[in-house]
Amino acid sequence: MKYNEISHFSHPRHNLKIEYTEVPFNCDGCKEIGIGTCYKCNLCDYDLHMHCAIPSPTIYHPFYPKCAFVFMSRPPGNVPRYCNACERAVSGFLYHCNSCGFDLHPCCAKLPTMLDDGEIKLYLYRKVSAPCERCGRKGRSWSYRTSDKKYNLHVACVKDILMESWQDILYYGHGPSRTITRGGTRPIEQVPGLKGALLQTHSHRYNTSSSSKSKGSSKVLKCCEMAGMTLQFVISAVLGDPTTLIAGVIGSFLSR
Repeated sequence: MKYNEISHFSHPRHNLKIEYTEVPFNCDGCKEIGIGTCYKCNLCDYDLHMHCAIPSPTIYHPFYPKCAFVFMSRPPGNVPRYCNACERAVSGFLYHCNSCGFDLHPCCAKLPTMLDDGEIKLYLYRKVSAPCERCGRKGRSWSYRTSDKKYNLHVACVKDILMESWQDILYYGHGPSRTITRGGTRPIEQVPGLKGALLQTHSHRYNTSSSSKSKGSSKVLKCCEMAGMTLQFVISAVLGDPTTLIAGVIGSFLSR
């Protein structure tokens, strides 16, 4: 359920209004990157993912059938904690299982188990034996895999790519500001990283010798076309807003 305006315990001074942004933001709840629909206080530049703004008190995940994950505003204890889905640090809002000690970022906890745009179907797996197209490794984190099992992408790797692009935004912009101006933060379409990272990965994998250069180049182009289509929808889900509109924004960026 969506509300145009809400009050939130994490930001009691002002109400938060629902907005849509094509510029990445850093969620002030879970501290992870986001884009698309969010709840925002324009007076304080305070942003929350949809999943962080309106969390479920308790959730159950099919990957952990014996666990009950309770929403918490901060990690329990005084030791570093990591999300069991993406293996990135947990430093803000989270879902925590008291029995097993497992932790999930709110957006990771709500990742769709299947993404379908009408042409491509992607399924979420806890473990995949095939190597990731981004890092070439197996079993690093939860993964999205195409229905034909030919393409696999770690949730962790998607976040790594996003963080690389986020750093570009901060470097070329003015700190954490998200205002799009000629001299300010650059829109996501202009941030390098996503397509280049995939091209570099595929080039390294297939262009292993000069004799296979021609054959490897065709494979690179074919795989990157698939990678771009797949990555659109995985990024949308990881960012907490798996909508066609977001996929279109990221798709236009990947095509540059």
